[in-house]
Amino acid sequence: MYLVTMMGNLLIILAITSDPHLHTPMYFFLANLSITDACFTSASIPKMLINMHTQSQTISYSGCFAQLYFLLVFGGLDNLLLAVMAYDRYVAICQPLHYSTAMSPQLCALMLSICWVLTNCPALTHTLLLTPRLSFCADNAIPYFFCDLAALLKLSCSDTSLNQLVIFTAGLTAIMLPFVCILVSYGHIWATILRVPSAKGIGKTLSTCGSHLSVVTLYYGAIIGVYFLPSSNSTNDSNIIASVMYTVVTPMLNPFIYSLRNKDMKRALRKLLSKRTYSSN
Repeated sequence: MYLVTMMGNLLIILAITSDPHLHTPMYFFLANLSITDACFTSASIPKMLINMHTQSQTISYSGCFAQLYFLLVFGGLDNLLLAVMAYDRYVAICQPLHYSTAMSPQLCALMLSICWVLTNCPALTHTLLLTPRLSFCADNAIPYFFCDLAALLKLSCSDTSLNQLVIFTAGLTAIMLPFVCILVSYGHIWATILRVPSAKGIGKTLSTCGSHLSVVTLYYGAIIGVYFLPSSNSTNDSNIIASVMYTVVTPMLNPFIYSLRNKDMKRALRKLLSKRTYSSN
């Protein structure tokens, strides 16, 4: 699954960069989403595979916090990129005449830079300022296959009230705000389509937004299953399954969702693969 994830996202990146027809804001953010998915998966799965191979389920203290930092960065970047992509679809469908100015290359680069800054700030806050001040007394077994922040706090015998406050504030901002932006964007899109209902307009909307909506549903469905549904000892297995969904399965499925439901991507991938086959022959 890890190899499929890496190969799928790599093909998406190569197809977008090699095809001039895909040098648009929509595919610019899709390429960055593929990079983020590949990095997000690489932050946890290789370590898990090493543990499975060596039969040693351990991780160093510094390695745990390094893994936590990268998971927070790339997980938050996934959230923000999905929101930016929803805004891109909103501008393309609801304000097509202003699309070239509203989504200029300079503005796209600025939006991407802001996404990186907004994800690094809470990740550094959790990793460098808050978590190292915690002490772990007896139990040091994390019931996940990666260093999850909530699981680390449950193991601590220190006062975690400040950590919980920061998690609530940052989590509400980093998860719910992009999700609300996505809902608002698609609300405006559907309102625009319903004003002038036509089979062609609805079909075009579904073709351009269907892939993004599928990815959003998968990603946020798994996050809600892990962090927002009530947990207990009897639901540890379901929490782990949901964690696998958003750290492994969703990044693996994203390339297939975007390539199978998008004519431009399928054409670019066919061109890329035929070029590779011809050069190898």
